[in-house]
Amino acid sequence: MSEHLRIALELGAAGVPVLPLREGKAPFGNCRACAGNACGGRPHMKRAGECRCPGVCHSWAAATTNADVLASPAWAAAWREAQAVAYHPGGAGLTVVDLDDAHAVTWACETLPATRTVPTTRGEHWIYQGAMRSANSVRPGVDIKSLMAYARWLGPGTGTMTHLPSAVRAMVEREETTPARGEVVSSTPGRAEWDATVATGCRHTERYVRRGLERGLALVRSRTESGAGSQAFGVAQFLAAQHAQCPGPCGLDALGQQVVAAAVSVGVPETYAERAVANGLNTSTGRAA
Repeated sequence: MSEHLRIALELGAAGVPVLPLREGKAPFGNCRACAGNACGGRPHMKRAGECRCPGVCHSWAAATTNADVLASPAWAAAWREAQAVAYHPGGAGLTVVDLDDAHAVTWACETLPATRTVPTTRGEHWIYQGAMRSANSVRPGVDIKSLMAYARWLGPGTGTMTHLPSAVRAMVEREETTPARGEVVSSTPGRAEWDATVATGCRHTERYVRRGLERGLALVRSRTESGAGSQAFGVAQFLAAQHAQCPGPCGLDALGQQVVAAAVSVGVPETYAERAVANGLNTSTGRAA
């Protein structure tokens, strides 16, 4: 039994849903049957799906407390390659305030109530009791990981865990609210558009890339009331994952600029959109922009 699987089984027994992460802190990609979410997704995702796949598919939604699943043959290959263990905070009734640098940690110390903290490579995770909607880049260096998200397991941490404060919930509500129509949120300049000439190292066809991009842009533009910023992050993350195995370049910067433009078109402040998309692009390994 690998050390990662041992930790996962201990966490699962404690009621914390877990999954393996591959190199680069990224989840394992979907199997062929689930590629492009063709199966409809896991039943407990935002929109109920039909997937009963025994493998480690659908990122955070694959997280489980079931020891039989964690130690199953379908998960064995993933555990052999795993570089870390992740958990689904929302599934355990928790929220992680991910502080990515020293400035973010200082802000939290001055603003948020003390709770259990876990050191990370560049900052800290502050863990609160209570689940909420997740969002990235709610302020410089700060992400909120709870429902529909995963966080790396870096140990139990220190300090007494306290209840999720309203100040954390308010950050997501403030960042995710789309301004009223007609409000000027940006002086967006002309942006580069992706084409095959900037993707000389991409292993995908132009049609494949454009189809994925258009689907992503449609998702962002559909968020006319709220959530466009987080949707832009998710689309950028998806696009980056598609090209993780390409030798590059794949023109990810141009793809990202089009996602930013779509978010700005429905009222997301430009700086917030750019930050969310940049974070999304950088979450996948093998970036080949």
